[in-house]
Amino acid sequence: MNLDFLRPLFDSPGSWVSVYLDASRAGENADHEVDLRWRALRERLTRQGADAATLDAVEYAVQNHPYQPGRYGLAVFARDGEVAMLETMSAPPATDEACLEPLPHVMPLIAQRGEEIPYVRVLADRTGADLDALAVGGAPRHQEVTGSATFPIRKVHVGGWSHLHYLKAVEESWKRNAGDVAAAAVDLADAVGAEVIVVGGDVRAVQAFVGRLPKRWQDRVVSTDAGSRHAGADEAALDDVTVQAIAECADRRVREVVDRYQAQRGDGTAGSGLDDVVTRLPRGQVDTVLLVDDQSSTDTLWIAPDDPTLVSVDDRLLREAGVPDPQRVRADAALVRAIAGTGADLVLVGPDEAPLEQGIGAVLRYADAASAAR
Repeated sequence: MNLDFLRPLFDSPGSWVSVYLDASRAGENADHEVDLRWRALRERLTRQGADAATLDAVEYAVQNHPYQPGRYGLAVFARDGEVAMLETMSAPPATDEACLEPLPHVMPLIAQRGEEIPYVRVLADRTGADLDALAVGGAPRHQEVTGSATFPIRKVHVGGWSHLHYLKAVEESWKRNAGDVAAAAVDLADAVGAEVIVVGGDVRAVQAFVGRLPKRWQDRVVSTDAGSRHAGADEAALDDVTVQAIAECADRRVREVVDRYQAQRGDGTAGSGLDDVVTRLPRGQVDTVLLVDDQSSTDTLWIAPDDPTLVSVDDRLLREAGVPDPQRVRADAALVRAIAGTGADLVLVGPDEAPLEQGIGAVLRYADAASAAR
């Protein structure tokens, strides 16, 4: 997972308010219930010492967040009277949570987002298609494609010697439109960096679309007969196929990182354990951190307030590096800050998915400082 979207939160430590709130408004008294949940969190933050201006800013953001159907949550991060980030969560948090700490508490948000997979979804018929796409950290994109062939489109019995010629012309129209849709889908996939294209809709249109994709996309397309462009059509089945395709891409990406880690571990070049990974992060050696998310952990680390790349298990080491006032913070927040600051990636794994010492390991860009110098 690329953590660039979190960088604005880590420019400097301070009194960060972090809120995770069930913001679902499905019931008759939902607004009142959300308000009660927020007020309970506000009281908790007030007791922790949060300033009124920052709490007012969070309250305004919660109360004015646009309504959306279904169950969902909000993650809000604020300081100095301003909301720095508000993220909608696809599901409510397990429990409402609020804290005041030197760094924003972002791990619950990261855990729920999981591996973000950029994708394109195509809902096709024989005249064109609706394209939807999502890039990592980007806004959803929608595009409607109308094929260049508008006649003939439907097979009808015209009779006489021209009947076969007419049917062939109809199929050529379908193929031409499928080619137009495929070209637009590939352009959009390249723009968002898609890892998979999901296509559904009319069976013949889907087949023609897949057949006109460039070879480089042939093994990254998932096709289904689910979905329809007809007004009022239920897209739930196509949604399910899309979610499954994205999940399989995410699982494959995690497996690839775990395999790389195990290969490096086999030849002794992987980062292993908290001390080792924390030592390598500031050097820029780390490509990807593998981490078991343990919300019950009480581990802490030391950071340099003005440099998001500096982190250590010992404040003495930071002082020797010229940091006058190292700050002690929760370990997961310090790790996320350093990972984002050094441009590394993060992969969350289950306790049994990889042989990690102390629940943390790292795939390295290079084995040591000497090899980087060479």
